Amino acid sequence: MLARSLVVALALAAGALAVFAFAPFSAAAVAFASLALLFVVWNHATTPRQAAALGFAWGVGLFGLGASWVFIALETFGGMPLPVACIATAGFVAYLALWPALAGWVAVRASPGPSLARPFVAAGAFVLGEWLRGYVFTGFPWLALGYSQLPASGALALAGFAPVGGVYLVSLAVALVAAAAAGLVAALTTYRRRQAYALVAFAAILFGAGALLRPLEWTHPVGAPLAVSLVQSNVALRDKFDPAFRPQNYALLAELVRASRGRVVVLPESAYPQFADEIPAAVLEDLAAIARERDGMVLAGLFVLLPPAAPGSDERIHNSVVSLSALPPQLYRKHHLVPFGESIPLKGLFGWFINSVLHIPLADQAAGPALQPPFTVAGQRLAVDICYEDAFGGELAIPARDATILVNVTNDAWYGRSIAARQHNQIAAMRALETRRTMLRATNTGITSVIAPDGRVLDQLPWFTRGVLEVDVTGRDGNTPYMRVGDALVLLLAAGVIAVATWVARRRAAA
Repeated sequence: MLARSLVVALALAAGALAVFAFAPFSAAAVAFASLALLFVVWNHATTPRQAAALGFAWGVGLFGLGASWVFIALETFGGMPLPVACIATAGFVAYLALWPALAGWVAVRASPGPSLARPFVAAGAFVLGEWLRGYVFTGFPWLALGYSQLPASGALALAGFAPVGGVYLVSLAVALVAAAAAGLVAALTTYRRRQAYALVAFAAILFGAGALLRPLEWTHPVGAPLAVSLVQSNVALRDKFDPAFRPQNYALLAELVRASRGRVVVLPESAYPQFADEIPAAVLEDLAAIARERDGMVLAGLFVLLPPAAPGSDERIHNSVVSLSALPPQLYRKHHLVPFGESIPLKGLFGWFINSVLHIPLADQAAGPALQPPFTVAGQRLAVDICYEDAFGGELAIPARDATILVNVTNDAWYGRSIAARQHNQIAAMRALETRRTMLRATNTGITSVIAPDGRVLDQLPWFTRGVLEVDVTGRDGNTPYMRVGDALVLLLAAGVIAVATWVARRRAAA
């Protein structure tokens, strides 16, 4: 019993260790070590149930430390009572941990062990679990291991797979290297030198292939450079939704826009935290006049209230971005909403309870269309997304086909000074790398940044300061392989890895 408890503790510690592979720590090698440790203990698990328990412990370590900032949004800013916020956060972490638990169950159930092949079954199952976590119940793809290979300084070798198959293909490459390391442990302990050499060669081939893919541009520059100003207003949440603060907010944003130099000025998510028809016409007209003077546009975050879609239904609230210029307004309405923060799942059953314990303004919103045209300005086409929509690479790759520049507007103030904002900036960098387009981020409190098509963070504003980031951006045209096929490639490869490794493991066991 003691030995079993120690193994569970090892899996828990390995999961917590994985957090340091992501921003802001960016110790990318830790991702391989953490996953290899998990695969080693899975390789020695005697039952699928035991492997599931170990995977669950690993997941609790990863998400309990890496996504603990959810508590800040619920309790500090959402007004949820402390005990309820603790229970809700623990439940959220436990749910996320079910996916590595499922991967462990599949790995041991599918393959006799211990063996050199079982870690590869685990690698395929782990990545399929990551992908499912990003889609089931609207998805939470945060902390996919592929992000660990993209520090702010630029893509590491395995990140070269991102334009081919997205972040999950990078995750698969990480998992396969970790599987090779776990298999190497098994080979060395059983004195199988030939297999050990083969596993080292396999890992080297993966790194070499990623390194060869990394410099490929896939897309090409288009049009003249565009001067863009990214505004970081740094308005505290306690003030942001206070009606008494509105006049001060109008003056603040107008001052920042006037002080900017860009032909395009981007304000953060919900820069005006009210409905469009509640904003004085003179406020928006002032911004439009500035845009006309520059032959450009101002992108403003606000909310749009539309009539009910059907008789007897509620009015529709849309988290939106609108263009202000000499041209007719262009509008983007957020499509992928945050459960419980922007939408209430199973509202008829649980809406009353959620509304009684969680007090987030405008928390019952409607989703915009899945496909919306890019904003056009100065010969460029801007694909706009709002907040954590940029965590869904497969969804963002579709509108990126018609765009030359990516724009993300965000308000990560909900998570205070936690690691969430830095993780989010790393996620946005992966979207730039997958599509080989510049990503522009305008956020309320940070991180406001400009990210190059190769995933490097070129410049950013200091966190929790007020200012404007000035940048010249060249748009890019053309599609990467990932923009054409999405996640289909990695799903086929992961399933293929499971099938081949399972066949090898069972054949060796029968021999």
